[in-house]
Amino acid sequence: MSMFKTKAIALAIAACTTTATFAGDLVINFDDPNPAPKAGFEAAVEAFKMAHPEVNVIVNINDREAHKTAIRNFLSADAPDITAWYPGNRMGPFVDAGQFEDISDLWASDANLSTSFEAVKPTMTRDGKQWGVPYSYYQWGVYYRTDLFKQYGINEPSNWNEMLSACDTLKQNGITPFTIGTKYLWTAAGVFDYLNLRTNGYDVHNALTAGEIAYTDERIQNTFNNWNTMLERCSFVDNHATMNWQDALAPFAKGEAAMYVMGNFAVAAMKDAGLNEDQLDFFPFPEITPGVARAEEAPADAFFIPSKAKNKEDARKFLAFIARPEIQAEWNKTLGQLPPNSKSEINRDDKFIVQGFETVSTAAGLAQFYDRDAPAEMAKAGMEGFQEFMIKPERKETILKRLDKIQARVYK
Repeated sequence: MSMFKTKAIALAIAACTTTATFAGDLVINFDDPNPAPKAGFEAAVEAFKMAHPEVNVIVNINDREAHKTAIRNFLSADAPDITAWYPGNRMGPFVDAGQFEDISDLWASDANLSTSFEAVKPTMTRDGKQWGVPYSYYQWGVYYRTDLFKQYGINEPSNWNEMLSACDTLKQNGITPFTIGTKYLWTAAGVFDYLNLRTNGYDVHNALTAGEIAYTDERIQNTFNNWNTMLERCSFVDNHATMNWQDALAPFAKGEAAMYVMGNFAVAAMKDAGLNEDQLDFFPFPEITPGVARAEEAPADAFFIPSKAKNKEDARKFLAFIARPEIQAEWNKTLGQLPPNSKSEINRDDKFIVQGFETVSTAAGLAQFYDRDAPAEMAKAGMEGFQEFMIKPERKETILKRLDKIQARVYK
């Protein structure tokens, strides 16, 4: 309970009405046992239990990879009342199979949802209906070593040419411009997404991940051409295919690499690697095509009610509760992330949260990330292709034609 301020709990409880006439079990499956996510979730559950003492909350916490496997079984066999999952196309198969409950009425009737979640509402929407409630999201962008930029007279780049020039300067001084670890592929997808968003824009990102345009489309070809320029002019650390994202922190912390295209969740790990806050800063991925509206990568985490849930009434109470601005504020202060509710206070003592809030709140669109916006089979093949391209860019045409064939099968 220490994670939540007394005032926040009092406000939440005062705003809720409870009835002690029915004692129901509410089963929640959560997917992150890491210390901060677990603490934030458990504190929110405790606050809910204080507000609704008539509800007996039962919590199951698994790691994310186990949860990804188990959800396909428990939604059909023994569904909880609430489960953690992802918005965007990652919720699509469960929505299309009728395994998630339509909660559009909750969005329409609850002021917190209908007026305060506009930025993330599109990613919670499918077939014109809303299917879950997000509790947290976070920005991606470029994290960089301020001391190295200062040492070599480099300013934060605001456009493509400025970033390429910064890379030239770094390489001339023996610094690798970008670190990355692509062993688990999704980090390469982050780079691809930003190149595509800045080359073509948000609508093309969505059209590609929805299977509406081909990988050999001229617009996606242009994205890969820009990526090739980035590989040549900027370059990434060697042997990145053997490293995960944490391994890639080592050259960044040692000053051997100056930038990292990454999500805000990595800031704590950067500090744990030995970097202090004065050595770190953030800027949005720079403009490439002039005039293309700036969209951002901002993956969200959410809760859904399975269609086979036994206690949908209390499940809706819980979703309405965690949508409250004070609950989301405290939860995300624990997480070090952003609350999706626009009325929530952010942690203004954390400069990266402040920068992230400014970045996402002024964006023209929020992408969920390639492997969340694309179907799982397409995402796997696409990310394998991205990693291959980073190692062997001369294989571009072969890779794109292969992805076209996979796309035709997956979306059929």
